[in-house]
Amino acid sequence: MTSIQPIEPSTTLIPQRKTAKNYAVTVLVTALVILAPMLIGAAGGNYWVRVLDFAMLYVMLALGLNVVVGFAGLLDLGYIAFYAVGAYVAALLSSPQLSTQFEWIAHLFPNGLHTPFWIIVPCAMALAATFGVLLGAPTLRLRGDYLAIVTLGFGEIVRIFMNNLDRPINITNGPKGITGVDPVSLFGFDLSKSHSLFGFNFPSVYNYYYLFVLCSLFVIFVCVRLQHSRIGRAWAAIREDEIAAKAMGINTRNVKLLAFAMGASFGGLSGAMFGTFQGFVSPESFTFWESIVVLACVVLGGMGHIPGVILGAVLLAVFPEFLRSTMGPLQNFVFGHQIVDTEVIRQLLYGLAMVLIMLYRSEGLWPSPKHEDKIAKIAKRAGKKPVRA
Repeated sequence: MTSIQPIEPSTTLIPQRKTAKNYAVTVLVTALVILAPMLIGAAGGNYWVRVLDFAMLYVMLALGLNVVVGFAGLLDLGYIAFYAVGAYVAALLSSPQLSTQFEWIAHLFPNGLHTPFWIIVPCAMALAATFGVLLGAPTLRLRGDYLAIVTLGFGEIVRIFMNNLDRPINITNGPKGITGVDPVSLFGFDLSKSHSLFGFNFPSVYNYYYLFVLCSLFVIFVCVRLQHSRIGRAWAAIREDEIAAKAMGINTRNVKLLAFAMGASFGGLSGAMFGTFQGFVSPESFTFWESIVVLACVVLGGMGHIPGVILGAVLLAVFPEFLRSTMGPLQNFVFGHQIVDTEVIRQLLYGLAMVLIMLYRSEGLWPSPKHEDKIAKIAKRAGKKPVRA
């Protein structure tokens, strides 16, 4: 009779204390995040800082989609619809659009509807979460390709709806979009203006960068807490085997709806940031291609792994702009003139890079560590080999 050997403490998944190396990496990353706009602005100007701002927006979007796709395993091709909902909520609540179309609003707010930013964000997140539940409710029985088609249709419905909601009552101003969206102002601090601090000048793109970083940290904190909670484990069970999860007593209906709602709320947050940052919102910003890019951030970075998703979002936001700015000068340097349109080469290399990553890194650039890898790593730290029965 084979005896069962006890498992050594070194092979358990008990969280280890952070080493000095981990603290050093944390300090280095924090310093890099804080100094990033200054370093990039000094090297390439405010244009690249603006690209960095959009990278932070993609981080929020990708983390929200990761809740649905990575944690719960539900394919969503219309996620950009929640981004549009958040952007239009911010635009309608902080622009003259509604006061010019409705007399009673103009009577109540003679100077225009200028809702504070700290009210706009919860409204955008709540409305986007409501739309997420409305999308999730009729799709609970769908899986795989069927779920993808339904979510794709939902995203297109929202975009077309916003594009045609200029008659008979002009609410969204149709394809012309909504202009005059108020910039973010917190405690009298207008982020759309340059400010000086300790002798350093901080332009508008710098101010918005730090705001987006704070919002991204909030989303990261919530995602980490969700992933390691009972709800996160229920999502993982549904992702691996929904029938087995249901047999174990998990209410798959409510858990799926919660995944759609949480992911959509982060999309609404990012959309509200986008609307106030741009000062202009139109349906052209919420096409199907944007949903594909956000999904690519999750898949290429590492589905279900928060650091990998962040890496994928930053790379896919910066890499196309890097190609846009380098392909033209590179052709002029090599051939003396441009042979192929810069945009064509950019799309070609962009697609080629994604194909190569999927061929050689099918789990993503930074995939989630496997259970066996965690045990081996902890055992290596303790200088012991994992004990098996």
